[in-house]
Amino acid sequence: MQQAFRTRMWRRGANLEGATANFVETEQLVEYEGLTSSFIQVRGSIPLLWEQIVDLSYKPRPSIIEHEEMTKVVERHFHDLSQRYGDTMVIDLTDKQGDEGNLSNAFAAEMQNFPDIRYVHFDFHHICRGGNFDNLQVLYDEIEEAIQKQGYFLMNSKGEILLDQSGVVRSNCIDCLDRTNVTQSFLARKSLDSQLQRMGALSSAESISQSDSINDKFKKLWVEHGDELSLEYAGSYALKGDLVRYGRQTLPGLIKDGMSALSRYYLNNFHDGVRQDALDLISGYYTVSKSSSSPFQIIGFESAPYLPVASAIIVGGITVTTFTLSQVGRSAQHLISSIIFAGLTAGVVALVKANGKQLCSRPRLCGLI
Repeated sequence: MQQAFRTRMWRRGANLEGATANFVETEQLVEYEGLTSSFIQVRGSIPLLWEQIVDLSYKPRPSIIEHEEMTKVVERHFHDLSQRYGDTMVIDLTDKQGDEGNLSNAFAAEMQNFPDIRYVHFDFHHICRGGNFDNLQVLYDEIEEAIQKQGYFLMNSKGEILLDQSGVVRSNCIDCLDRTNVTQSFLARKSLDSQLQRMGALSSAESISQSDSINDKFKKLWVEHGDELSLEYAGSYALKGDLVRYGRQTLPGLIKDGMSALSRYYLNNFHDGVRQDALDLISGYYTVSKSSSSPFQIIGFESAPYLPVASAIIVGGITVTTFTLSQVGRSAQHLISSIIFAGLTAGVVALVKANGKQLCSRPRLCGLI
């Protein structure tokens, strides 16, 4: 249940049917001496009607789309989850401050209409600040009883079902990528301990962290899992991979995260509109009609081609302004030149900022459907 094929900024939230962007079911499977066990979790964008349109800023402001069927959308989403998985528990990892906090508060308010669904907010950035991954234990302590009640699947070598998972945890942050992956890996680790203890691979007092072989395989799987989902949705490797692999942030990890963040910014602003069109066309989400004109036909002013020119003027303006400022002591003419070039540069920057949405790559086939 997801909004067709998607790229990060051009598929956010839910559609009117309750299908959400980046909805992913993750099943962790383990086999031991004829026994097979699995633990399922799901993730998905906040199931409200909202958008986050790229506009050249690093973090475009998310905005909620006012619609009379908002509560119905949420109801349809969770009805589908209950039909598939049974009891559903929601873990919301978003911030409680700023624009993200507004979206989080709107989600929490909607969840009050569904008392049968447990909603848990966990401010990941605040509680785990500084890369303190171990603080997720605070979340687990709060939901441990419910997690154990939902259980996991266990089958013997004869195909007989010994245990069944009776519900699912639905985790989300804003992108349902980095914070979500760290949290899901933490819950998966706790479940794997229980599974292996029940299967006899570990004693009741042991955990996979005491086995280098199992622990390393587990961490590698979840790091690669996070990377694959991030590459599909955002076009870059996942952030916070160090928290899954090492339980802490490392310098190489910070550098890798920085490169991935820059890559996401570039792709979101200048590439994903075309990519979304390609996905919609190949998947059949957009149907070509002989009678309609090409959606790629340029009508009126097309601002995107002017971005390289504007960028060159800005870089050139900053360079000339810096040079003339360094020469101010020699003559008043250099001061006047500095003021002129600084004003020109500021004007171009303001113009680019004001037209940020038009300068970005936008999908033309299905828009924001």
